[in-house]
Amino acid sequence: MKTFILPVLALALAVGGCSGYRPTPSAFHAVLNEPYRLGAGDRVRVTVFEQDSLTNTYSVNSAGFIAFPLVGSVPARGSSVQELEAALAAKLREGFLRDPDVSVEVDQYRPVFVMGEVGAAGQYSYVPGLTVQKAVAMAGGFTPRANQGSVDITRDINGKVMTGRVLTSDPLMPGDTVYVRERLF
Repeated sequence: MKTFILPVLALALAVGGCSGYRPTPSAFHAVLNEPYRLGAGDRVRVTVFEQDSLTNTYSVNSAGFIAFPLVGSVPARGSSVQELEAALAAKLREGFLRDPDVSVEVDQYRPVFVMGEVGAAGQYSYVPGLTVQKAVAMAGGFTPRANQGSVDITRDINGKVMTGRVLTSDPLMPGDTVYVRERLF
């Protein structure tokens, strides 16, 4: 009887230890192929052709708007740069400019956050092409106790916060939070 209880107990502990794992949602990687969506903390460079006084950099505030001269607050959160261009041009057509030529580009992305078993957890600047491994390197590398095979990423996808386990070679998006877990053995 004792020989039967020990394997069952070991199996129960093993299964219980794995119950926190959740597979990565399908939307998690699908969003990487969609146009970039602006969010609070992003800074955009707006160029209005032949209007030097309107051409400047503007930050997306915590409410998701940019404060633009003449037209006031313009919603930016969740918009692509092309959608923001169209919205600004439409606002400027409402009695300010006859046919505005507006161009928008991301000047600075919102930061990524790296925490857990890294040398210096914190907030780091996002650059296009940033991977988990590069973000961990910016954060001082893995600690000796770190699980270096995969990490958990928390990502806002269309207003829904999702967490998924990914490989260290996976790309990051602005605003992602990377959590490096401790390895078990």
